[in-house]
Parts: sequence; C-alpha cells; structure tokens
Amino acid sequence: MRLWLIFTFISSVLFGAQVVQVGDKFKDSTKCKACHSPIVKQWEKSWHAKSHYDSDEYFQKTIDYVARKDNGKSLNTIKIECATCHNPRISVTSTNAEDEALASVGLDKNTAASKALKSDGISEGINCVVCHNIDKIHDDLPESKRGMDRVIWMKSGTMTGPYNDAKSPYHQVEARDFMNTNPNQLCFVCHANDKSEDGHRFVNMQAEFKSNGKQCVDCHMGIRTQGVAATIRLSNGDAHTRMVRSHGFVGAHTETMWQDALGVNAKKTKQTVEVTLSNPQPHALPSGFGSREILIEAQYVSAGKILKTEVLSLTSKYLSKRDKPTIPHLAVKTISNISIPAFSSKIFSLPMPIGAESVNIVVSYRLVNDEVRELLELKDPIWSKKMVIKKLNLKL
Repeated sequence: MRLWLIFTFISSVLFGAQVVQVGDKFKDSTKCKACHSPIVKQWEKSWHAKSHYDSDEYFQKTIDYVARKDNGKSLNTIKIECATCHNPRISVTSTNAEDEALASVGLDKNTAASKALKSDGISEGINCVVCHNIDKIHDDLPESKRGMDRVIWMKSGTMTGPYNDAKSPYHQVEARDFMNTNPNQLCFVCHANDKSEDGHRFVNMQAEFKSNGKQCVDCHMGIRTQGVAATIRLSNGDAHTRMVRSHGFVGAHTETMWQDALGVNAKKTKQTVEVTLSNPQPHALPSGFGSREILIEAQYVSAGKILKTEVLSLTSKYLSKRDKPTIPHLAVKTISNISIPAFSSKIFSLPMPIGAESVNIVVSYRLVNDEVRELLELKDPIWSKKMVIKKLNLKL
C-alpha cells in the first residue's frame, strides 16, 4: 500500500491556496530600505524580523516538539500551519494527504511545500510587505481565521499606509484606517488567540483587551514623533517630515518595557507578607504565549543575614492527553493560570519566617517558565532572563 501511494503521488505537485504573489521589487526589506531607511533599520532589530523558523529558537523548537509528539502531521505541515501568522506571504498555504504520504517516507524534499518553506521571500518573517500590502481585514470571519486567512492582499506594487497624501515614484500608495485610526485591527490579525493541536484555547489576547483609549501601538510602537517616513526629496530638496511611530515593535522581549509595568505594594500580616500587584495595562499580565511568567521573590533578612527566600511563580501550566506536563501547543487542559487582568489587582501571600526583620521583594518577568524551557531544551539566555519590574524593601 505504501509503495502504491509513493508511485501514485511521486509525479504530482502539492499546491495549497495561493496568496497574491509579491514581485521581486518588493519582496524583501533591502528594496524598501532605499527610501525608508530609518524605518527598516528599526524593524531589523525587532522580533517581527525574527518570526521565521530559522530565526527564533522558541518558535523552531516548539514546531519540532509538536512534530515529534503529534504523529498525525509532518514537520512541513506544522510549519505551514504556523506560517499563517509567522510567514503570511508563503506561496503554499496548505498541505494534503499527498504531502503527508511523501513525508512519511522521506520523499517530500522537492514538493511545492518544501520549496515554499525555503523561499527567500519568507525568510524575513513579518517584513514590510506583510503589513503594508494588506487591502482589507475581515473581522466578520470566525476567530479561528487568523493571519493570512483574515486578510485580502493588495496587488503587488501597491502599498497601504496611514497618510492620505502619500505618493511614491516606485509604488502605488493607498491609505487604510487600520494603518491610522484603528491599528488594533491590524495587530489582532495575528495577536489575538491561539489553540493547541487538540483545540484547547490557551491565549485569547483580543478577548482580554480592554481599551481605555490606548491602542496597541501606543506602547509597542511608541507615540508619534516628528520624523521621516520616506527619504525621497521634495522639490525644495528636503524630505517630507511627518508624525511617525517607531517600527521596532518593542514588547515582552525588551527589558525596558518591564520597568514599572506593574504596580507593586507589600504589607505585613501576622504570619505572611502580602504583595499586591496592580495591572495598569489594557491586557492581562502575564499574557501572550502560554509559557510567560511573573516571579515574586521575597528574601527575608535578620541581622544582615538571609534567613529564607520564598519564590512565587505566576504562570500557566498545561497537561497533555496523557496527563503529563506539556507545552501550550499540545495541551488539552490548563491546570493553573495565575494572571492579573487588565486594570485589576491581585494579592499574593508569602509565608514569613520567625525572626525576620525585613524583606527584599523583587518582581520580575521571564519569557518562558522553567517547565516549558526544559521540555523544549531552550539554550538562549533570553528565555530564562529575569527582567525586573519592581524592587522594594519592607521593614517587618
């Protein structure tokens, strides 16, 4: 039977739904840099620029882990499913039984899916043409439709932006509200929700978001400042100055974002120290990918010596179908989820040892908790780095 499948499918080529093809003139950021150098330089340092499988260790090892544990799908199939948001301009958007049959015997290296995944056109991840070539965003679709499945692309050579008067000698320009007055719509194309392979919802950022007049870009792209979007010279010899935002897309990976991200207060009770965390942000903390973590560390001191250290981890933990600890993308159940909702506070109690005279409290953030970091065998120090939110000292 397997040999019959091989010979039946070996001459066929796998084609998924095609996205609008991007011309060579626009497919990578080096072409954009000629006119938009300041913006491209900011983007190059961002995690949008690292969303490709080869550029992000957490993403890569998550996909590899799922492929090892989920015997029903090949590595390429999982990569293409994740490309919906991580590489939305991929030319092959789905796989089928033919691809899986070839993958099962290691004969899928020359399929359209394999070639699409190796294309230079997607190696930059979320680059300029991903966001600035969108024509329409379909909010009327089910929440499961995200990334490339939620948008309609412009034809190649037409770019969208926030300015009604923008003109370029190199491409057409059209203004869209999601680039100006409603940028959350664009962010939530991808940064909305996520399910595991078994359909367990482990992230729902769009549902938890509570606007107080702020947009996602106010924090993650910064306020508008006077600058240059395009360096093309006007008739007077100067570039057109505009009110622009940074394209560094700072977020959870950026240490400075965490300084005072939460309000922290502490008080002594009879037997404990109560730490109150107040969240002034429009989304829950921790949030985003399911393995994020906030740590509360209390170091009790007496006569200048450390008596004891208590650590409380605020994170989510997940179980697989076999009731074993697993990563969010293979979970069937969340067994703990300690987060602080938007514009809310929570009180956490830590035991206080007898004889303690004071306590040093440090609240910090980590991108990946110990459990998931060990399961994925992550090596880059960024995944375990503690980014300090607040420090305080309390006399007891």
